[in-house]
Amino acid sequence: MQRLDELDRAMIAELRADARLPVSELATRVHVSRATAHHRLSRLVREGVIRRFTVEVEDDLEQQIVRAVCLIRVTGTASRAIARKLVALPEVTDLHTTNGKWDLVAQVSTTSLGGLDDALKRLRQIDGIDTTETSILLTRLT
Repeated sequence: MQRLDELDRAMIAELRADARLPVSELATRVHVSRATAHHRLSRLVREGVIRRFTVEVEDDLEQQIVRAVCLIRVTGTASRAIARKLVALPEVTDLHTTNGKWDLVAQVSTTSLGGLDDALKRLRQIDGIDTTETSILLTRLT
């Protein structure tokens, strides 16, 4: 992977503000040709610098989402293989390694408590997951 230059960083900043920007508008905002913007964007995606494009929804819909943090302890040294299986679950929106008692921390998002229960059942069935502890996120303070 190449180092990011000012143009790469400017494009990423614009896409953070609006991931649905058409390439032509992105090019205009960062003062390059459409072809240059398309080429750079393709490279950033291909190299994994940009891993996904996301959507933010209005507050009323956001309040209908059930989120939880799941602390995960794995057996053996299979953390990478388990991480690949976890990120393949559509309900896992973030995954981090951590230190201490737990090996991984996953944020899980669903549209209902039943959906959360189903997602956690599938998560816990992944070979190599030893123990989990889940906390539902309630009021967002920031």
